[in-house]
Amino acid sequence: MGRKPRYRKSAMAGLLIVDKPLGWSSMDVVRKVRHAAGFVKTGHGGTLDPLATGVVVCCIGHATKSVEALMGMQKTYDAKIDLSAFTPTDDAEGEREEVAVETPPSEDDVRAALETFVGEIQQVPPLYSAIHVDGKRAYKLARKGEDVELEARTVRIDSIELLEYEFPHVRVLVRSGKGVYVRSLARDLGKALGTGGYLSGLRRTAVGPYRVEDAVTAERLLQPIGQFDLLDAPKA
Repeated sequence: MGRKPRYRKSAMAGLLIVDKPLGWSSMDVVRKVRHAAGFVKTGHGGTLDPLATGVVVCCIGHATKSVEALMGMQKTYDAKIDLSAFTPTDDAEGEREEVAVETPPSEDDVRAALETFVGEIQQVPPLYSAIHVDGKRAYKLARKGEDVELEARTVRIDSIELLEYEFPHVRVLVRSGKGVYVRSLARDLGKALGTGGYLSGLRRTAVGPYRVEDAVTAERLLQPIGQFDLLDAPKA
């Protein structure tokens, strides 16, 4: 077990919107922001996978009380899906399992399939996820080669807009509620179309009203937080 960080008492409070770079975890972002804030208590309003980029909302000081409110906000994703294969991780990190597709689905087929995922749906999380199974993280069990069976959960997808399609590549704009795995959506789209399906790229462009256009880059986190205008946090 790691030691809990020691926080400095401060009147500093607010939100900082960060454009997370590829390869960083959400906690990497939090650690950078915490350091820039002079070790004031810091959290984030929703995890983003290391292979994704985009909006991570960091809560500083008393604004950490708003984490749950932020997690409940609608998320917007620009997602790229490859229909030519499945992977164990449902993203580009896993080894490709090629799927032979004799007749690629038409654009109308793709649109129709996407429509079935809009609304309240049952979604099985990826095996390589942080879901707890008997007190252990699913991804840790999967990496050991253990059989992991995750139950479907009710999640909400508000809209899916098809932006581009040229088989096997699909690009969509997804607006969703809390707990949605876009990796699972990619996998399930492939199953619905009779093709492969994994997430080949993901960028979160907004969390509620907080947009990537208003985010600071990772490079700017080298500057003290005092040089940024923190945003007001939503009511907890």
